[in-house]
Amino acid sequence: MAANQTLQRRQSQLTRGHLPSYAVWVVLAASVVLGAALSALIGFSVVGWAVISAVVFVIAATIVTAVGEGERKAKDRLVTFLVYGAFLIALLPLVSVLWTVLERGVPGLSYNFLFTSMNGVTGAVDNQSVENGTPVLGGAYHAVLGTLQITFWATLISVPIGLLTAVYLVEYGEGKSLTKAITFFVDVMTGIPSIVAGLFAAALFTLLFGPGTRTGFVAAVALSVLMIPVVVRSTEEMLKIVPNELREAAYALGVRKWRTITKVVIPTAISGIASGVTLSIARVIGETAPILVTAGFASSINWNVFSGWMSTLPTFIYYQILTPTSPTAPDPSTQRAWAAALLLILMVMLLNLVARLVARMFAPKTSR
Repeated sequence: MAANQTLQRRQSQLTRGHLPSYAVWVVLAASVVLGAALSALIGFSVVGWAVISAVVFVIAATIVTAVGEGERKAKDRLVTFLVYGAFLIALLPLVSVLWTVLERGVPGLSYNFLFTSMNGVTGAVDNQSVENGTPVLGGAYHAVLGTLQITFWATLISVPIGLLTAVYLVEYGEGKSLTKAITFFVDVMTGIPSIVAGLFAAALFTLLFGPGTRTGFVAAVALSVLMIPVVVRSTEEMLKIVPNELREAAYALGVRKWRTITKVVIPTAISGIASGVTLSIARVIGETAPILVTAGFASSINWNVFSGWMSTLPTFIYYQILTPTSPTAPDPSTQRAWAAALLLILMVMLLNLVARLVARMFAPKTSR
């Protein structure tokens, strides 16, 4: 009996000054109800309800904690609530964009949209679709092919240049004046507007092949100007964090420097390098201005990246919104634009998954 009383006394001392676990949830529920009431007084809206409820909850929970657990614990909980609130606020634009694109883009995704182009689709076709309620004809197949081809060639140009530049900066160029110059120009290129990159590529190919040279390859060169600094910076940082002990161990075994770099340093940093390459691709895959300047816009399929105008998903979206196929019935064009936007987001997500798989496949194997 005495032992039980002693145990109960110790438990009460341990739990003294602590709010029950359900107290925060009770305050949250009361804040939601009070927030709805206050929001109704000024004109009810979901956003206003959420904001007022959040403010009331932070204030009320802090006061309740200060009364029940003391000022020190209240300050700690206030900062915790503010951190969570900042996190949720940061998520709101992302969730809003995803929800809007899914809501408006999913109805437009169909077999016809994915595997047909806009060749032969006129305003009369869209007017007929609206009047008869038939499915919207015309799709973004040509834009998808153009996006994949231009991005592929831009990656093919940028990754070797960026990777080799980063290897030189980290492994060979320490303390050299050329390294400082390269670093300076990479920093400058990082801030170049995309339209300037497009004008540079257009001017370069105009000098080489004459005026009016607009092809997918010119667009790839313009995008590579934007990709290279991202690849250089990300690869350089990944190579810097490779422990020097790995290099020294390879040198101690008589391995040459170039082989140490290719067999030890790069495989160790391949995960970060793959992420950097994916980031650079995501940086340029949604560009519109340089594509318009260098590749123009086409409504039919073009398989030759070295000849003729070529369309991409961003330019397809731009033209569908800015100049609908039927000015009197813009709904079909708007539907195509939202479906193309959703498709573009899905492509970026797929790129991220591929980068993770590549990083996992080529990452150095570890064992205990």
